[in-house]
Amino acid sequence: MQQKFKYLIVIMLFSLGVISCHEDLNQSPIDPDSFTEEDVFANATDAQSALAKLYASLALTGQQGPSGNPDLDPEDIDEGFSQYSRMLFNLNELTTDHAVVGWGDAGLPDLHGLYWSGNNDFSEAMYYRLAQEVSFCNSFIDNASALTDTEVASYIAEARFLRAFTYYNLMDLYGSVPLVTSVTTDLPTQATRKELFNFIETELLEIQDQLKASGANEYGRVDKVAAWALLSKLYLNAEVYTGTARYNDAVTFSNNVMTSSYSINMIDANGNGSAYDELFLADNNTNGAQSEFIFALNFDGLRSQTYGGSTFLVHAAIGGNMNPTDFGVNGGWAGLRTTKNLVNKFNVDVTALNNSLGTVSDWGLVGDATVNGWNGPDMEMYQTGTNTYALYADLNGSEIKFRFNEDWGNNYGDDNSDGTLEAGGSNIAVPSNGTYFITLDLNTFTYTMSPYTGDKRGMFHKDGQTLEIEEIPTFENGYAVTKFKNIDSSGNQGSDTAGDFVDTDLPLIRLAEIYLNYAEASLRGGGGDLGLAVTKINELRERSYGSTAGNITSGDLTLEFILNERSRELYWEGQRRTDLIRYNYFTSDTYLWPFKGDSKDGVGVQSYRNLFPLPNNIITTNPNLIQNPGY
Repeated sequence: MQQKFKYLIVIMLFSLGVISCHEDLNQSPIDPDSFTEEDVFANATDAQSALAKLYASLALTGQQGPSGNPDLDPEDIDEGFSQYSRMLFNLNELTTDHAVVGWGDAGLPDLHGLYWSGNNDFSEAMYYRLAQEVSFCNSFIDNASALTDTEVASYIAEARFLRAFTYYNLMDLYGSVPLVTSVTTDLPTQATRKELFNFIETELLEIQDQLKASGANEYGRVDKVAAWALLSKLYLNAEVYTGTARYNDAVTFSNNVMTSSYSINMIDANGNGSAYDELFLADNNTNGAQSEFIFALNFDGLRSQTYGGSTFLVHAAIGGNMNPTDFGVNGGWAGLRTTKNLVNKFNVDVTALNNSLGTVSDWGLVGDATVNGWNGPDMEMYQTGTNTYALYADLNGSEIKFRFNEDWGNNYGDDNSDGTLEAGGSNIAVPSNGTYFITLDLNTFTYTMSPYTGDKRGMFHKDGQTLEIEEIPTFENGYAVTKFKNIDSSGNQGSDTAGDFVDTDLPLIRLAEIYLNYAEASLRGGGGDLGLAVTKINELRERSYGSTAGNITSGDLTLEFILNERSRELYWEGQRRTDLIRYNYFTSDTYLWPFKGDSKDGVGVQSYRNLFPLPNNIITTNPNLIQNPGY
């Protein structure tokens, strides 16, 4: 199959101004007598093998992996850098409040600072990677169309989906690009963003019934729900892409997805509650997470090795005093962290939690761990029942006691550290600084003190790290993100025992995103059921909290809340730049983050940076193409 894939690369001709007319792709020659076009597409089995290359081109970088025989010219971009999802992270996450990177590779610091030039290596490489995928899809579609096998029709529909998905990326990142749908050596003309939108929409609507039914395809390949999900994304952003809102259509196709066979994995593989973290573990193809993955890139630490994909997200996020073995790998690359903007979205709102408990009482907490220390005033508890009280409290210190009406004549402690209270008893030890849920039961003279973690989606390494970023190159500036790991649900390392490469699959579209699409499109006038939107968002929040403690009401459902919820749910999954542009936050000074616009506190930049430049090479080579404004 690898030889057939290699041949497939050679037969790719000119597409998107990249292949054939100049040497932006490195095409490795093979013996022309060894294979013929008829060999590759002789039957449905061969066509299925060739289809695998279309999927693999988004996950891998060349013909032998992880390096050595790249698809893209290594003189243009290092092979490890050139993998699709790694570049998607660079362009859609690193450019936002979600991520910074400490490495100084030429053009890389420019991305977070939003000052990239027209010849940025990373935006160019992404264009070439996407252009190559279009070429592969066009060639497959042209050749497979000659086969009469019944099952080939669904293979062609999958290839058309992958081409539409690729054009969605090109339209989102670069705006107006050539639209090429067949193998040709002619210099292409440039399609407008609206023309690209119309093409993607038409393709997806046409193939929805040609793709396999919901859940009927093998894991890692798309079915008709993927077409609906991509239409949901397309319509949600239609006003940005075409100037015309399509929120009603976004609601319709989001609802199609939500009523399909895909489901949110609510309980982890061990039956212990929240399963959010299992979406990003080494066995996420089997631990239940796969029920949520509508379109994912598949990785295997032994059989599909790359320095991009999940290998990049795990290794690059490890540095400082972090232990790589906790993540199932052999070392960290000390690059990626996040800004305070993301971290602060997970802050616990203690006041709101306490207001939901009941009425303020005369019982309270006193001690050096409380806000006012041993001298008070005390932190007042809330009455939850007859002689029962509770409080969510941020504690910073070593000890507390309970007392009534700030009267030392009526206080309780714990002499035996067993959860039983004694009048005037010993100070109660606080294990560590943090937020706690504390209860007091005067019917039984007992208490509890449990750490309150709140939203478990916020996965950060804080030890040895500073929340504030004084300088980006220093790894210890900014919290590290621990979302992706190369360990399975039972704590075992991935298949590569050397710890170099990672098994974790990466979801490109998952059901949770579609829930959020539905809610936003409904709020923006799409005619959806706001009650259903609240229910779906609460489904996500119940998973992340492990309870209903984080549930919202219809009054909480605002556009700003949804944007923040998308950040909490989807950070580091390649979505953020697109979301910020839709809200007009990406380039404006309305929303700032550290080092936006290459300023420590953040500044707005010119709006032309909502798009990346077309590669200068194709502009100079093809007179039909016009560079994006500003470059």
